[in-house]
Parts: sequence; structure tokens; C-alpha cells
Amino acid sequence: MRRLVAGEFRKLFSTRLWLWLLLGSMALTALYASLNIAFADDPGNIAPPLSTPAGQRLHFAISAAGATTLVAVLAAIGLTGEFRHRTATPTFLATPRRGRVVLAKLVTYGLVGAGYAVACLAVTIAIGLPWLAHKGIDVSLIRNGMPATFVAIIAAVAIFALVGVGLGALLRDQVATVVGLLVYRFVAEPIVTSIPALESWTLYLPGPASSALSGITLSSREFLEPWLGGVVLAGYGVVLAVAGTFLAVRRDVT
Repeated sequence: MRRLVAGEFRKLFSTRLWLWLLLGSMALTALYASLNIAFADDPGNIAPPLSTPAGQRLHFAISAAGATTLVAVLAAIGLTGEFRHRTATPTFLATPRRGRVVLAKLVTYGLVGAGYAVACLAVTIAIGLPWLAHKGIDVSLIRNGMPATFVAIIAAVAIFALVGVGLGALLRDQVATVVGLLVYRFVAEPIVTSIPALESWTLYLPGPASSALSGITLSSREFLEPWLGGVVLAGYGVVLAVAGTFLAVRRDVT
């Protein structure tokens, strides 16, 4: 398994896609973090004040929002690329137990997701600490539940990487998988979650579950308890990973 994971990392680093998507994630994080602070004093702002622990946890949880979608896209491309570039056949011939190949990708992209999360957290901290200090707001990174928030953010992004691998194994078509992920995360889910009548069940969608795990609180929305959000999000990752692995083992490569 160690050799398979090392091989997956070699494939990943053989192109610069991982770097461009990482830079994109960091840019999104910087944008979200800047807007969050810039409009913190707006009378219509529904977020907790940045002077409170809840407001500060929400600010850092923005790191997950900047990374989850693009790391899922990267993971999906890593799996579907085997079929798009017709490398699946030699890959599965070299490792006849296909489940081990998919498992290696899950491990690889889960670790990559954790790395993306750490990078985006660094961006949020680099923007937030001096800006908030300039506003007279003291922020501690080791109190008020911050360490738990950081761990939750890393876990959320890593799980989205598993979702990307699992979805890619299910669909196999690279364009359909990537477009589906982007449309769902940036269009469909925001629209559905904005409908008040559906709030009782949209709590269990991947995005809101990730927000719950990260400890986000908003005055106009309810979220699951963090532990339950983690269970729900992990459920998506596990189900898609298991289903994708099962189909990868059963289906004909061609």
C-alpha cells in the first residue's frame, strides 16, 4: 500500500494542476476572509461579532469554504483521469486488486485535502490576526475552542477529498464529475439551502454539515451540532468511497 500511495503522489505532482487548485483555494479563502472582516460591522450582518469566540471561529472556518470544493475537484480528476487518459488498464494490470488502487487514491487525496486545509488556514490567520489587531480585537489561537475548530476544518476538507474520489469512481466521466461538483457546490446547494421551507432537511447536505463540523453559527440559520455534522459529512465520504470502490472492482475497465 505504501508503494501505491507513493505512486499516486508521483502522478499528482507530475502536473501542476494540484498547485493551481491550491492557489485557487487560497485565493478564495483570502477573498472570503477579507470580506468577512470588511463587512463585520455592517448592520445587516448575520454573523456573530468578531470580538466574540463564535465570530472568530466562524472567521477561521472560512478556510474550509475556500478549500472543500476545489480539493474535491482535484480528487475527482485524479480518479477519472485514469479513464480519460486510458491509464486505468495498465494501472489495474499492475495492481489486479482494484480496491487497493482506489484505497491508495483515498489515502493520497485525503492527505492532500488536509494539506490544502492547513494552507488555507495559514492564509486566514495571516489576514485575520493583523487586521483584527488593528481593529482592537485580540485573538487567541489556543483558547476559546480554536484548536478544535482547526482540527474540524482539516477533517472537513479531507472528507471532501474522499467525496471527490468516490464520486469520480462512481461516474468515471471526468467532465461530468467536475461540472457536477462545481454546479452542486456553487449553484444548486446555495439555492436549496436558501429556501426556508427546506431548512429542516438541508441541514444534512454536505455544505451545511461541513459548516456544522467547523462550528459555524449564524443568527439566521440553524446548524447541526458539530459532532453530528461530522458524522453526516463522514457518512457522505464513506458511502461514496465504498460505493465507488465496489463499482471500480466490479465494472469492466473499458
